[in-house]
Amino acid sequence: MNFSKTGLLAVSLAALFASGCSTSRFSPMDQQPAPLQAAPSGTVTANQLPPPASPGTADPSKFPTAPQGPQVASLPPDGTAPAGAPDLTASSVAGVWKANVSGQSCQVATPQTKFGSGYRAGPLHCPAPIDGIKSWNVAGKQLTLYDANGGTLARLYSSGGEKFDGQTSNGLPISLTRG
Repeated sequence: MNFSKTGLLAVSLAALFASGCSTSRFSPMDQQPAPLQAAPSGTVTANQLPPPASPGTADPSKFPTAPQGPQVASLPPDGTAPAGAPDLTASSVAGVWKANVSGQSCQVATPQTKFGSGYRAGPLHCPAPIDGIKSWNVAGKQLTLYDANGGTLARLYSSGGEKFDGQTSNGLPISLTRG
């Protein structure tokens, strides 16, 4: 049997066309899928809400209290170091710290990598304003955390062992413990 190239091509195209027509992709569009089952529903009622309370008139006993974080040592109001606070060195601060800001926890890395007039810092999942820490430095008994512009974010003092306590620039309590 001798087939010409044209004949072979015609037979191949006919077979391809016949197999393509048998696919369900080309079935008529008038076939609809089976309907979906209705979702269960309950009854809906409508009630009038009470009027909102004026600012300052809400009864605080009606609201749950926020969880309290670990207590931090109080600082003297003038911002000086508490009595007995040790002098600090960069090597005593370098490392990874668990930070607690008003009961919210995160981590702060304080490597001894020079950055600006201090050392680079890296917050991890920290709340404001500590999420903006870019650097840190020590001077005497004080550890200071700085933002990208060199502004002070927090001042802390050693409260013994591997712990620092202090305040953020907006007055929130902050503590650092070795993490």
